[in-house]
Amino acid sequence: MPKRLLLRTAGIALAALLALLPGAPGATARPGTAVPRLTDEHGRVLTLHGWNLADKTHRGGQALAVITERHLRDMAHRGFDFARLAVFWDDLEPRPGRYDTGYLRKVERVLDWAHRYRIRVVIDAHQDVYGPAFGGHRGIPAWATRTDGLPYTPHPDDWFAEYFEPAVQAAFEHLYQDADLRRAQARMWRVLAARFAGHPAVLGYDLINEPMGRLRPGEDIATAARRIEAAQVTPMYNRIAAAIREVDRRHWLFVEPTPAVGEGVPTGLGRIEDARVVYAPHLYNAAMEAAGDYDPSSGWLERYEAAAVRYPREFGVPVVVGEWGPRDSSLPHMGRFYRDALALLARYASGWAGWQWCYGGEYCAYERDGRSFEPNKERTAVPYAPAVAGEVTSETYGSPGYRLSYRPGRAGGTTELSLPPAPRGWTVAVSGPARADVRVVRPGVRGTVRVRARDGGHGSVTVGAVPGPRGPAAPGTGPCGRCR
Repeated sequence: MPKRLLLRTAGIALAALLALLPGAPGATARPGTAVPRLTDEHGRVLTLHGWNLADKTHRGGQALAVITERHLRDMAHRGFDFARLAVFWDDLEPRPGRYDTGYLRKVERVLDWAHRYRIRVVIDAHQDVYGPAFGGHRGIPAWATRTDGLPYTPHPDDWFAEYFEPAVQAAFEHLYQDADLRRAQARMWRVLAARFAGHPAVLGYDLINEPMGRLRPGEDIATAARRIEAAQVTPMYNRIAAAIREVDRRHWLFVEPTPAVGEGVPTGLGRIEDARVVYAPHLYNAAMEAAGDYDPSSGWLERYEAAAVRYPREFGVPVVVGEWGPRDSSLPHMGRFYRDALALLARYASGWAGWQWCYGGEYCAYERDGRSFEPNKERTAVPYAPAVAGEVTSETYGSPGYRLSYRPGRAGGTTELSLPPAPRGWTVAVSGPARADVRVVRPGVRGTVRVRARDGGHGSVTVGAVPGPRGPAAPGTGPCGRCR
């Protein structure tokens, strides 16, 4: 989940360190970045555009009550194909060894809705400030929390500061080091993966949200983050991966660095010994988390990109950004932020999930009335190709519009395009050895276009907005139509 005051909380001049990091590469297209692409079971290249789903308020019998079928229906109608679903260990295993089958049924209900609307889901083992032993947070159960009797002071105006409380840091240290807690975490993941290994909506598992740890005396955040990632988080991921593979050999494993990567700090994560790993950093900026506006001249996104591509290039894994988005999207420079961030993500990431799909309030995708996006968030609803049967050679996102060029695979296959509702609809043009099942998408509805191509040569698909009296209308405007 977003964190607000990382730099102030840590009490260090991290900005000075970041200024020494190299800038991001200047490439404007994904091909040639040497970052692998995510693929599906048919070998098609995937692109995921979507949002997080989370209910941190309700527990026990009311767990996941906030998430309804409407959330999945609205997401799909706006053209999104991906959800990162937060689940909580404290809900799944409220007592040691006692797994709540009712909670598993609630998770399965959300997955059933996702399958109904053709949305792929990553199940995210979410934690904030470790778990419920520390105030109203969620995540790792109180029975799996060991503090060594160290103090904990709540910070109601800056909850991220609570990660630096001695008791919380001790709890993470024990999770990483204590054999019985390691076994309990592995068992929990075996239960989850065994239950959902066969569910058609599941794409993968996010092994833990925003792992943290203990700072040693004299360490700054960047140094501590790399040490924790290398010495504690990497072995944890390998333990969990081994546990999951006992019951599920098929799905992707999403691994996160610490939140320090959001400020442009390269991760210290090591190799995860599995063939289906996705690097899943988050994209947050401390100044914006403190309700500040985006500063295009700060170089933050350039530093972030330079740091974020190092791990996937070194270890040959795809990237999906698991969380991103500003606290207040209405500030003067937020239009520029969305333009810059989406261009950055298109260069190297196989997808992203915004924080979060909800109705009204900070970070929410939609206004409270459920009929329109919060300011500037309509910019996330663009035409794109969720699945490409072949090698992508270029992609261009216009305003509005989209162009995909690709080399069809030997086995042929179906390429899929997702087009969000547009006031006057879309036109679809295909060239090369390909045929589309739809050439015109009518106004106000989502379009799903399937393209079949023969092996050999290059194919291209161009999507354009139907022009009106004064030219093309921008996508994502106007009423949502079927969303309610």
